[in-house]
Parts: sequence; structure tokens; C-alpha cells
Amino acid sequence: MPEALELKGQGASPGVARGPAHPVAAAGTRLPRPATDPAAEAEALRAAIADAVAALRALVEKSDLESAAIMEFQVEMLLDPMMTEPVLARIRGGLDAASSWTLALDDYIAGFAGAEDEPVRARAADLLDIRDRVLAALSGEEWPDFPAGSVFVGPDIAPSHFLTHDWSRGGGIVLFDGSAASHVAMLARSRAVPMVVGTGAAPIAPGTPVVVDGAEGRVRVGSDLVFVPETEEAVGFPAVNRTADGVTVGVFANVNHPSELATLDPARVDGIGLLRSEFLIARRSDLLDEERQCAAYRTALAWAKGRPVTIRLLDFGGDKPLPGETGTSSPLGSRGVRLLLSRPEMLRTQVRALLRASADGDLRIMLSMVTVPEEVDAVRVVVVKEAAALAVAVPPVGMMVEVPAAALTLERFANADFFSFGTNDLAQFLAAAARDDAAVAGLHEAAAPAVTALVKLALEKIGDGRPVSICGDMAGEPRHLPGLLSAGLRAFSMAPARLAAFRARLAGLTVGEG
Repeated sequence: MPEALELKGQGASPGVARGPAHPVAAAGTRLPRPATDPAAEAEALRAAIADAVAALRALVEKSDLESAAIMEFQVEMLLDPMMTEPVLARIRGGLDAASSWTLALDDYIAGFAGAEDEPVRARAADLLDIRDRVLAALSGEEWPDFPAGSVFVGPDIAPSHFLTHDWSRGGGIVLFDGSAASHVAMLARSRAVPMVVGTGAAPIAPGTPVVVDGAEGRVRVGSDLVFVPETEEAVGFPAVNRTADGVTVGVFANVNHPSELATLDPARVDGIGLLRSEFLIARRSDLLDEERQCAAYRTALAWAKGRPVTIRLLDFGGDKPLPGETGTSSPLGSRGVRLLLSRPEMLRTQVRALLRASADGDLRIMLSMVTVPEEVDAVRVVVVKEAAALAVAVPPVGMMVEVPAAALTLERFANADFFSFGTNDLAQFLAAAARDDAAVAGLHEAAAPAVTALVKLALEKIGDGRPVSICGDMAGEPRHLPGLLSAGLRAFSMAPARLAAFRARLAGLTVGEG
């Protein structure tokens, strides 16, 4: 039996994952072979690139905005003549298409991997993704996947590989190399998949139990470890939402895309605590497509079977630009409710779509990046006006608490029907440390005690019975649960993959523990 060992790397996506290891070796060296027909090799290359582009565009169609942008980046690179011309030159020189493609792409990859700037180095993973996808198309091989619920272990993982995998049953990622600033790390954070990078190579046999702590950057490996699959609730274990002293806690799901609902039983949760609506907007025309938005909202409400569904109004702007527009690297600009109020037709379209769908379930509308009560008032005016025009009831209108200025003065927001603490932005604003910047990632994580203290202070200011929840990454982190319970929170919304670990920790706590 192999001895247990512990690896130390850098946390790239917080959370704890447990599962059997699925180790993947680095690609072997391809031996060049002569091209018997250069024209046929060139045509085969073009066909393989076209297949890769089609596969990536298919991913774009079913992905949220962040994932789609990453895939579009890869499509643009594949269609760039500057990338294919060196390959065609090698083919004309007598090499086969696969060898020519590999040699040319490896040159590009080496250039990115040797850059001084970490975000630039992190793009090497995208080039590896492009290289391997075209090679698979050239050889006719199936794009690889691995068993759901397992822990991927290897030098790196490609963004499209991540996106084609089913993470709804848990699992995590351990990379010997990799980067916390890579595209795949961003995707892991957005989907709450625990990930550790930079552990260095280690011999890990297939099926070996692995525990990944994405916050601490630690990985425990060994057959003597006892672990509970993240899917325990899905195979007959009771979904208990109570502490050891009998206090009931609301447990809700965060949803990035409606496709995630297909593998989530609504009976496992108390509802959807956060549905991010940005997934609907793949192109500018979608912003005013009321029918498309309404259909998606109805799907989520029907899935919930009467349970509450909180849908966040579009959170674009700042570092998340609207499709077709250039944004800034700062999350502090005109984004969320600020941007919506400056684009009244965009706001009106979404509000009408939500109101039309509201007859299909228990809808709550949530605003992001709220700073002052007047922003809530301005949106409510639109909601009330459109509800009257459609002859429907006005649903609850609440706000994410993610701006410190709002958190410190919640007693002023008597016009909000509910509150939900968005700890991802709240933490980065309190720590002055961007959550997607690897250089200050430790500071962002270290802000957790400050976030908990601010939550407690804010709750003391609004003790009037209005619903309050938490929906950021901290909500699904078992290690933060004692402090958040002590602060007064009784409703938590998290990625479905974190439900089992959360409930296991909850069952062992008392409300007074912190």
C-alpha cells in the first residue's frame, strides 16, 4: 500500500474536494514523418482546424459569458493566419501535418511560458489546448474526459477539457505546474471546483484517494485516507439542514447556467439563491431579446417546483465588459446596477422578461453592486411600472451586499426586500486585493475574518426580519461556517458541488460555536 503524502502548492480555487485520483501524463514527443503528399497534408490541417473551431463554438453556445470569452479567444487564435503559416511552411518543407503543427505550436508555447508576466505565461495553457485539440482532430481521436467525481492530476489541464467535463458530481484539480492566473483557474473559481497548482510532480496512482484544499493550497494523497464522495446526497444520504443543536439552516444553490440544473435534484436544496443571468448574453443582440431571456427564467422557475429562485440582474461593466465593448481591468467602475441604470432599455427588457416568467414560480429579483438606497429605488420604479403594464404582481426586489459602503449602512436600505452577502467582491474590496490576481491571492483569502466581522455588524443594523443570506465563495466553505453562523447567518447559497461537505460540517456544529 502506498504511503500517504502531502503536497504543497498554491491555492487557485477555494474549497475542499475528495475523490479518487485520475492522473494524466504529459504528452509524449511526436516523431516527425515525411509527408508523401504536401497538398493533402495541408488540406488535412485545414480540416482539423475547422473541426476544432466548430467544437469550440459549440462550447461557446452552451457556456456562460466568461467561459464563452475564453473559447472565443482560442477560436480567434486558430483562425489567425500568423499561426497557421509557419505550419504550412513546414508541410511544404516535407513534414506531415501533425508534426508540423506540433513543432510550430511548441514554439509559440515556449514563448508564452518564458514570459516574465504571469498572466502572459498563463496563456500557454490555451495554446496547449489548441495544439492538442487540432492533433486529436487530425488523428480522429475522441476528445478525452475522466470519471465524474474524480480528482484530475497532471501537469496542466486545458480550458476546453475543463468545460466539457461534468463537475456536478464533485471532484477537483491538482496541477504539478499551472497558474492561479490561468483561464482554467478562473473557470474553476467561477464553478467552485477546488484547485491547487504548482505542487511539483509526484507519483500518484490511479484511484488513490486524494483530498484537495484549494484555499490552503494543500493536497493529501494516500490509500489510508478516509473520504466521503461529494455525491453522498445523490445516492441516498439524507439532505439534513440542521446544526447539532437543532437549528435549521436554509441551503440554496448557486447556478451559473441552466444546464447545471439537469444534474441537480430540486429536493436537495431549498431553492436557487443566486442565478447569474450573464449566461444569456453571448452577443449584443441578446441584451434586448426579451423572449430568449423569459424562456430561460421560466426553465429555472419550473425546475424549482415552487421553491424560491433569486435571479440577479445583469452584472456587466468594469472588468466584465458587455459583449462588443471594451472594459477596464478594474471591478470598481460602472457595473451592475450602475450600468443598468445608465442603459434603461437593457434594464427594462430584463425586468419585463423576469416579470413575464414570474407566474411560473417564486421569483426574487436581486441587484448587484448597490452602493446607495437611491439605486434600489430607481430599479423598483421600473419594476413597478412594468408590472402594472403586464398586470402581474411585483416580486420581491433585494440587493447583494458587496460594497463596503452599503454593508456599513444597511439600516438605510429600508427599500430592499432582502439581502444577500456577495463575499467575493466584498472580500476583494476590503482587502484591496483582486481575487483573480495571483500575486495578491493570499491577501484576498486573508480577508475572510474581516468579511465575517462586517457581516455581523451589518446584521445588527437590520434586525427586522427581512431575509438575509450569503452567496459568495465563503458560503460553501465549511471552515468559515462556524464564524458565519455565530455572526447570525441562517441561509447559505453555494455551488452544488459543495452541498455535501457543507451539510457534513453543519451537522457537527452548534450555533454558539465560532
